[in-house]
Amino acid sequence: MQIKKERIYTKPVDLTGYRILVDRLWPRGISKVNAHLDLWFKEIAPSNELRKWYGHEPEKFAEFKQRYLNEIAENPHKSEFLKIVKEQTKKQDVILLFGAKDLEHNQAAVLAEYLQNIE
Repeated sequence: MQIKKERIYTKPVDLTGYRILVDRLWPRGISKVNAHLDLWFKEIAPSNELRKWYGHEPEKFAEFKQRYLNEIAENPHKSEFLKIVKEQTKKQDVILLFGAKDLEHNQAAVLAEYLQNIE
């Protein structure tokens, strides 16, 4: 099965996958019912400090990516997250949900690449 990314503000394309919100903050204007989540794993999201530093400025993305990968490596919740993803990908696609407007320069993109490289 695959790791996919989807913006939480778009109408869900596929509700058959395991949907994980990977933002630290709950997305504004989205109700828990309309989010169609299976899991909100905010502990895997970038730290508040890193998120604020990055500010979704694409020219900072390369450094953001490296800093975020360093945070993931040190994250005490990483094993739990990886276990969940591994179990779910045996049965269905895993969809990483995020709120950022930029579809390419966000933490879900970094996380999806990370997950694909460790499988």
